[in-house]
Amino acid sequence: MKKIFLLFLFLLILGHPKSANAQQKIPILIYHSIDKFNGIGSKELFVTPENFEKQMIYLMEHGYTLLTFERWQQSNSVKKPIFITFDDGYKNNLNVYSIFQKLATGNFRPAGTFFVISDFIGRANRLSKTDLKMLADSGFISIQSHTATHPDLTKAENLNYELKESKEKIQQITGKPVIALAYPYGNTNEHVVAETKKYYRYGLTTTPGPFSMTGLKNELYYLPRIYIKYSMTLDEFEKALR
Repeated sequence: MKKIFLLFLFLLILGHPKSANAQQKIPILIYHSIDKFNGIGSKELFVTPENFEKQMIYLMEHGYTLLTFERWQQSNSVKKPIFITFDDGYKNNLNVYSIFQKLATGNFRPAGTFFVISDFIGRANRLSKTDLKMLADSGFISIQSHTATHPDLTKAENLNYELKESKEKIQQITGKPVIALAYPYGNTNEHVVAETKKYYRYGLTTTPGPFSMTGLKNELYYLPRIYIKYSMTLDEFEKALR
């Protein structure tokens, strides 16, 4: 009887990490402009380069592993996985690249995902084709889609253009696969998800909170994200990751 009990206990302990891992919380952070607020637009959508650098240093010092969606499967095996995402493809996101270069070490490899609006590429305040190619080749940044024109997809008439054409245009520029879509305004529904699945492996909303794998249908197309805002303190940043 004692041997049977010990065997049962061993199997229970052995199975526990797998169970815990299935419920692991994975933060997916969302940023927009990495720059000082210039008085135009919503101030809360800006994060200063100084604060962004402090936040990345916090992640580095606390053992987080920064991933992109090409490495999603590694979120089950690496220590403290986290995804850093940036919407809209603003030119000031080049500050992200500079900070990542500065902080990169043998033990810490920064990585982030830029979701760009394909028809806005090259505008005055947006990343250019040259920028995107350089970033994609750097090893720090993954370039993914934020649609072609940034409509509310639940109301858009031409989903094929917004989803397929944007994907193909970005791939032509970067030479890299586009596998993730950030829904404009975070809006989606069952029909949009069904269309998104034709071209992408992941869909990102702005529903607040970390992601936990639950086995629900299409859960990788309803990925939540945590807004990082201008007024957020480092203490608040730390709490947001929990």
